[in-house]
Amino acid sequence: MRTDLGESTDLAVVDRLVHVSGLNLIEVGCAGGDTVRQLAERGATVFGVEPDPVQAEKNTSQPPSPNVTFVEAGGEALPAQDGAADGVLFFRSLHHVPAVLMDTALREAARVLKKDGFLYAVEPSMEGSNFAMMRPFNDETEVRTLAQQALDRTAHALFEEEARYVYMRHIRHSDFESMVERYISRSFNRIPRDMIDVPQVRKSFAAARTEDGYVFDQPMLVNMYRRPRA
Repeated sequence: MRTDLGESTDLAVVDRLVHVSGLNLIEVGCAGGDTVRQLAERGATVFGVEPDPVQAEKNTSQPPSPNVTFVEAGGEALPAQDGAADGVLFFRSLHHVPAVLMDTALREAARVLKKDGFLYAVEPSMEGSNFAMMRPFNDETEVRTLAQQALDRTAHALFEEEARYVYMRHIRHSDFESMVERYISRSFNRIPRDMIDVPQVRKSFAAARTEDGYVFDQPMLVNMYRRPRA
């Protein structure tokens, strides 16, 4: 069973579940680093790990932010000492880890955590209008399923405590072109325009029109684990 947290944003849920001020955190698969910076603004010291070399270069070339460090690395080999972190977070990134390395990445998270540390993994479910709109050009059914299986199989055994939550995240686009640009601009998951700009996707996109742009529902699944086993 999952506790339903209602409509929310990624960081609002973190704020409800853990007080991050003063903590040493690692975000695995940090993409452009927005969440890293938001966590740092809340008083945490954050290590942003990104495996894609193009995105990692963009991160490290940005002007420095207080309490933020970016590095190129994969979740399966975190550049951190044993017991160094208070928390390791995966924001929609575990399903991007190669399937054969998902279990290793979860074991790495447990390795770098302090005795009272936590692992926070949030993954999109395979429901909602956003998943339906994306599916013709970016069907993540298999990798999202594998990520949940890895959590059930490996993370569950690595920690003494586990809690599960669900919340509804809303994804907004001003128009179809901005949605297309969002996907084709990602160096870590690039998708060609001609896969997105097809009648089926345009129809799903048009159905999500509101007075506030085009709004899509995406249920998010949170697995939170505390106190890694010795």
